[in-house]
Amino acid sequence: MLVIGLGRFGAATAGQLDRQDREVLVIEIDQMLVQKWADRVTHAVQADARSMEALEQIGASQFQVAVVATGASIESSVLIAANLVDLGIPQIWAKAISSSHGKILERIGVHHVIYPEREAGERVAHLLSGAMLDFIQFDNNYVIAKMHPPRSVRGMKLSESGVRTRYHVTVVGVKSPGEPFTHATQDTVVSPHDTIIVSGTAENVERFATIG
Repeated sequence: MLVIGLGRFGAATAGQLDRQDREVLVIEIDQMLVQKWADRVTHAVQADARSMEALEQIGASQFQVAVVATGASIESSVLIAANLVDLGIPQIWAKAISSSHGKILERIGVHHVIYPEREAGERVAHLLSGAMLDFIQFDNNYVIAKMHPPRSVRGMKLSESGVRTRYHVTVVGVKSPGEPFTHATQDTVVSPHDTIIVSGTAENVERFATIG
């Protein structure tokens, strides 16, 4: 994995990849940050990724996946991404700080554009009601949420509670205290102390989380 930039987003990405025992090469222009991360990832190199020559010397074209984690300067981000596209890297992920920034990245050939600040803000907004424990949006209107089961579905089989027909959501997983998550079926009985994973549209999942 190639990670360019060691700001908060880049450092978090590189750190998690390292914890997953992935081989990571980090490119950062700030020598202090390179020294700080030298022992935390497989390789950390001081270089200016805006320079195609620098990327070629490092062997960036040999990587299958690259993450452009820089974002403070849109110009730098776009130039780095364009270099990676020209190198033919199969999977390029890039952080965007605005919709216009993201559109530019998409147009030059970035495969996955990430909006970490916006996505974090949207997730927090959904959690503020207190009804959900976690919330992940996968598409414009498809989400998966973790929550405690509403009272109206406790103590009965999912088929009897009418989760799908009445609330238009699907319970996909159930976790009892001290047990791992298990796949939910129509015969699964949800108890008051369980945690459930629910999928559906954002509107339906939020409504389901707040019913009595």
